[in-house]
Amino acid sequence: MPLPHFVPHGDGTVDPRAVVAGEHYRISVLSPGLLRLEYSPTGRFEDRPSAFAVDRRFPVPDFRVQRTASGIELLTDRIHLGYDEQAFSPTGLSAQIRGGVTSYHSVWRYGTPVPTLGGTARTLDEADGPIPLEPGITSREGFGVIDDSASVLLTDDGWYAPRAGEAGAVDLYLFGWGHDHQQALRDLYALSGPQPVLPRWALGNWWSRYHAYDEAEYRELVAEFDRNRLPFSVLVVDMDWHLTDEHVERRHGSGWTGYTWNRELFPDPRAFLEWAHERGYRVTLNLHPADGVRSFEDAHPAMLEALGREPGSEEPVAFDVTDRDFVAAYFEVLHRGLEADGVDFWWVDWQSGPHSRLPGVDPLWVLNHYHFLDSGADGSRPLTLSRYAGPGSHRYPVGFSGDTVISWASLAFQPYFTATAANIGFGWWSHDIGGHVFGARDDELATRWLQFGVFSPILRLHSGDNDFIAKEPWRYRSPYAEAMARGLRLRHRLVPYLHTANRSAAVEGVPLVRPLYHEHPEAEQAYRYGHQYLFGAELMIAPVTSPADPVVTRAAVPVWLPEGSWTDLFTGTVYDGGRELVLHRGLDDVPVLARAGAIVPLAGSDDAAPEIGNPAELEVLVVAGASHRAVLDEDDDSGDGRDPARWARTPLAVDVTAGQFTVGPAQGHLGCLPAARTWVLTFIGVEEPAALTVAVDGETVPARVSRSGNGVRGHRTSVTVEGVAPGARIVVRSAALRTVAAQDPADRVFDLLNDAQISYEVKRRVHEAVRRDPVGALGQAPALGVEGPLLSALTELVLATRA
Repeated sequence: MPLPHFVPHGDGTVDPRAVVAGEHYRISVLSPGLLRLEYSPTGRFEDRPSAFAVDRRFPVPDFRVQRTASGIELLTDRIHLGYDEQAFSPTGLSAQIRGGVTSYHSVWRYGTPVPTLGGTARTLDEADGPIPLEPGITSREGFGVIDDSASVLLTDDGWYAPRAGEAGAVDLYLFGWGHDHQQALRDLYALSGPQPVLPRWALGNWWSRYHAYDEAEYRELVAEFDRNRLPFSVLVVDMDWHLTDEHVERRHGSGWTGYTWNRELFPDPRAFLEWAHERGYRVTLNLHPADGVRSFEDAHPAMLEALGREPGSEEPVAFDVTDRDFVAAYFEVLHRGLEADGVDFWWVDWQSGPHSRLPGVDPLWVLNHYHFLDSGADGSRPLTLSRYAGPGSHRYPVGFSGDTVISWASLAFQPYFTATAANIGFGWWSHDIGGHVFGARDDELATRWLQFGVFSPILRLHSGDNDFIAKEPWRYRSPYAEAMARGLRLRHRLVPYLHTANRSAAVEGVPLVRPLYHEHPEAEQAYRYGHQYLFGAELMIAPVTSPADPVVTRAAVPVWLPEGSWTDLFTGTVYDGGRELVLHRGLDDVPVLARAGAIVPLAGSDDAAPEIGNPAELEVLVVAGASHRAVLDEDDDSGDGRDPARWARTPLAVDVTAGQFTVGPAQGHLGCLPAARTWVLTFIGVEEPAALTVAVDGETVPARVSRSGNGVRGHRTSVTVEGVAPGARIVVRSAALRTVAAQDPADRVFDLLNDAQISYEVKRRVHEAVRRDPVGALGQAPALGVEGPLLSALTELVLATRA
């Protein structure tokens, strides 16, 4: 059975002008900071694309080669390679990373341990805190290495082949971009393929639970979401959609694998899926393919026929990713009918390890590769949910990180784990938000985990098969239930911002979530604050991953703020950068920090639904204090998302010198935009405007201007302009946009002291001291009875800015 839509990737050959070769070695200069290093005892070299390196046809960079008494030296702007032209060895093959990266550590030697800033890992299954990570392509020393010697090769007919297994053969990629981590990542994507564009609806909230839902229960669950105004765009049905242990005779083995609907739970699967689609949801089903197809499956006779086996046989069809006919039948027989019923994509929950009948062939990689290709075979935007299967896995989003333990330690590790994955190009992790197994009931932990999910690549609430473990917000106490609901609504409002970052990840090679050192490679602090990360082009996030102090009633979050001015979008507090400090946040707040001038587009309504098109109302947050340009990217969600003709790009710009903010005009595919749109332009931290004008295409128009916030939450001025056509240009002018409102800490200190579980008299005396002399009050605070976390929280507010 053919696989006609499984086309080969890229061009595996290197431009001959970029190759330096001898009888047993070949060096390919792919870029100034990327070399391919091959050694073959037989002199046979591989030009086919591999699972990692799908396109080696780079523009030829400048380099020079000189012969010495000991071999050759190869020099680019970034790398000085020395090689003795013998079998690779630590003494015979080394590279100095140029550009003053370090004084003596920036030398790579073949066969020696390679330092790394970390990449990611296959799974967080049962992880309760940190786990070891596989290497990435960058390091403090300025280099990283990917060993591609054993990965499978992609053949011209769309299949794959294992390496020849030649003893002593080596195939390495040396990344030597120094501290330019972002350029190293661009080279990785050029070599290994870009991240795909995700469907817009995948950026909303996902509901997932390991529970034997029946159709009526799932319908009632969705109705309860509606009653509580909780927006979701993806419904996950875990393994109980199919026949499981209680329906499978013991002679067949376990019921972990299955392809036959459990009609006791879902009497009419097609009707259930149609009902979900009518309400705007996408649906994914869970797969554990390891046990193949047993005779009790509805599809067993068709599988026998497709594979030319004896009709009527009760022999199971073994799962075998090395059998091309089986793989073809796996999709055409087992999945195509379910997809015709309305299954939108598949959760490949593989359980059988990295081994197959062929050396070097990881069944998980094969499943990820072909499931992703197959999901886009009909021209739709491809998507899968599966575990990481090594370098190159970024081509097959979304990643499923496994069955996490419910604990603060697990939550504390996930921000670091998610951000560090960018060092191997893996940008789209989906965690079990809230945890999956073990642990104990902790409403605060569940809330903080969901808040991290709001600012993670994919928010997929999930819980294990235990009636007491569930993530429905209404099952939690107040105020946790309300905070969780607000988080879910905010996630859907963030979709315009996320979708812009989605395009940037695919086209510009900038993952949504990145470590701080990707933008601040020479700052020591950027490497120390691993829990803190960049989130898109405009925001920096420091999730709350520890419980609140019982006296302060706020949780502490250590952060590093780069130079500049930073505004917390939740609290409105403005901080001077260039320093380390501890932030303290109540249950409703997470440190979401925006640099002066940041521009953040949001859907205008809490009920915004990413599955029904681009919103008719947008709110754009504009942080006071600096001029800045940004863009809003929107498309029609068709095809693979890589056709620029299917996108509309709306420029957004604040000019503090001119005192104006400009929207548009949008360019490109205006047909994907609403015929008329309401824009709410919200300026954070500006003085109240005495005069303000709004023009659309040069004509002054009426606009509503409102003022919100207070001394605790910061001041916001919102300008609402209705009925704006897709290609129009909006200009808001006000002298207020040139200045930043003064920040008096007294109101925020009152709010802090009001919540603190301390003496009323101490509260009164401390607040009076702050009103008289904020900085001086810090010196008096210990004598007044303020110490420990409360003193730290007081210091944060008083010294937020140096003014």
